[in-house]
This record gives sequence, structure tokens and C-alpha cells, in this order.
Amino acid sequence: MPTDVLPAPTTDTDTDAVADAGSGRRRAALIVNPIKATTADVEGAVRRISAEDGWEEPLVIETTADDPGHGQAREALEAGVDLVIAAGGDGTVRCVAEELAGTGTMMALVPLGTGNLLARNLDIAVDDPDAAVESAFRGTERTIDVVHVTVDRAQDAHVFLVMAGIGYDAAIMSDTRDDLKDKVGWLAYVDAGIRNLPGRPSRTTISVNGGKPFERRLRSVMGGNCGKIMGGLEIFPGARIDDGLMDLMTVAPKGRLGWLAVAGKLVARGKGRSKDPSLEYFQCRTAEITLREPLEVQLDGDALGTATHMAFEVKPDSLRLRMPLGYKDPAVVSEPLP
Repeated sequence: MPTDVLPAPTTDTDTDAVADAGSGRRRAALIVNPIKATTADVEGAVRRISAEDGWEEPLVIETTADDPGHGQAREALEAGVDLVIAAGGDGTVRCVAEELAGTGTMMALVPLGTGNLLARNLDIAVDDPDAAVESAFRGTERTIDVVHVTVDRAQDAHVFLVMAGIGYDAAIMSDTRDDLKDKVGWLAYVDAGIRNLPGRPSRTTISVNGGKPFERRLRSVMGGNCGKIMGGLEIFPGARIDDGLMDLMTVAPKGRLGWLAVAGKLVARGKGRSKDPSLEYFQCRTAEITLREPLEVQLDGDALGTATHMAFEVKPDSLRLRMPLGYKDPAVVSEPLP
């Protein structure tokens, strides 16, 4: 007669594993820059809201001087988390986004830096980390564009979310004093801007959307994914972070009063912009910038050294991003309401 085969006894450990596997509980990863001084307990807020909302214990990973966010984001992806929260400055946010773009994994941010440009554009609280953490879990989801940038024809591309540039704007980022940022915040960039005003234009060749190249003598070329910088100044009028386009701005002050004309154009938010060569705008999906001499390069405020060539390509709708519920500035996103 056949012998009945009894199932192996189920241990408590086996039961727990089966329960966890079938629970469908979500998990967040917090990638935090530990050198960003804050009185707020960001990790504590993430753990608290995870528990309140029925999420698993979060994965907490700190950035390092050698790795400002890339490896940590890859670790979070390998762990299969549902949400990655980047807590730090614009550099931390950019590095994490570079790894998450195109993966479908949700990203959120807790701004702890000086500029916090993406947070300011998206109305994420820059002075209330607890509110930013709550929005990370309970806010609305948007899908935004990411711009890929290849510097000096390198094999690997970087990304930016807000703006990138070569020339004067990048020199400001490179020359801003860290000690002054700690004392006066974003006004430290004003100091660097004033100190770098003197200089001569560089002969620059530009091609937009693969079109015929044209030449300019410029102090700066900037690409914008959305328009606002510190103080709410909108330097890329009409730029939206989800329209599949990048706005390209060229800066060419003429003579001693040239910077006054540029400043006037910026304050006027580009009205009549096509009539003034001191400040020109182009909308595009791709662009290529070539200089005859190397100039400073920056991506979302990160100084990357010098280069003579930059190639831009917009990747539409490639990053899922959490942001606060409520009305959004239509100058930043296409749909004001979620």
C-alpha cells in the first residue's frame, strides 16, 4: 500500500515569512546627506510616518564624500523599495535622480541644502523637513522630464532637473564660498556673482534640435527644465518641468552697462526677449554647445570642472516624483492641480 506522506511541520519563522511575502506592505528608503546640519530629525519623521501608514521599517543610507548618492540609490533599487527619499542639497537630489530616472521607482525629497532649487519650484517646504517628509509619503504624484547632459563627449551622461550651464553661471557655483553659505545662505551666490562679473565673452557655436549651427560671443549658456531660482526669480519664462522641452538661454552682455540690460530682461521675465541679443531664448528637445576655450560647467549647482562641449537631450516623463498636494504654479507644471 502507498505510504501517506505528511507535510513538513510549519515553524513560526516560516509562517512569518509567508505572511510578510503576502502582506504587500510598502517600504521607503531614506538617502540622507549627514553633513547637512539640521535640528530636525528627518530619520525619525520617516520612521514615524512609515509606521503610521503601515509601511515597513525604512531603509536608511547615508551619503559619503566619495559617493554623494549614486551608490545609495542603486542599493535602494536593489532592495526593491517603493519610494526613495533624497534628504540633502541639490547635489544629493540630482545624484539620486540620475539613478532613478527611467526605473519607475517613486522619488521624493527633503531639502536640507542652501539652494534647494527643485524644492522651491515645486513648493516643497524648504524650512520644514517634517512637512517635506509628510508630502513624500502622502503627497501627489507627478511625472517629470529629466535632461541628460554629455560633457566633452563622454561615454556616460549626467542628468539635471532644474538647470545646467557653461560659463558665468557655472563660475558662480564653482567660486561660492562654503563658509559664507553657512553664514548667509543663498546670498553667498550673490557674492560669487559679483566677483565673477568681470570677464570676456567666449566664441560659442550652438545647434538646436539638430539644426544648422550658429555662432555667438557669450558669457554663459544655460539649459532650464523649470524656471525659478532663489528669491523666486524666474529666469526661464514659460519653462515647465513636464512639457517635454528644455529652455536654452544665452547671455551676452555688451559694454559696461551690459549686465544691467541682462538684469532688466530677467526682471521683465523675458518680455520682448527676441529683440535683445543680450538675452536670447530657445525651446528644444536637444541642443549642442561648442566653445573654443574651456569654461566652467555646472549641473543643478554642482560644479563639474571645465569643458568645451555640452550636449543636451530631454527625456520626457522619465521620473516619478512626489510633491505636496494642492495648486501648483502653472509656470512650473502643465496642470496646476493634481
